[in-house]
Amino acid sequence: MTRVLTILLATATLLSATGCASWTPRQRNTAIGAGVGAVAGAALIGGPGATLGGAALGGLVGNVATR
Repeated sequence: MTRVLTILLATATLLSATGCASWTPRQRNTAIGAGVGAVAGAALIGGPGATLGGAALGGLVGNVATR
C-alpha cells in the first residue's frame, strides 16, 4: 500500500509541476527529473530512502542536463 501511495503521490507532483508555464526550462527539467527519480526509486528499490534518493538524483540530472 505504501509503495502504491508513493508512486501516486510522485506522479501527482510531477503532473502538477509540469503545469507551471512561467518556469524556466531548468526549473521544469529539475522538477520532472525529481518526479521521475522518485518514482523510479520507489518502484525499483522501495522504501522512503530510495524514493528520496531517487528524487535527489533525478533532480540533479534534470538540472545539469539543461545547461
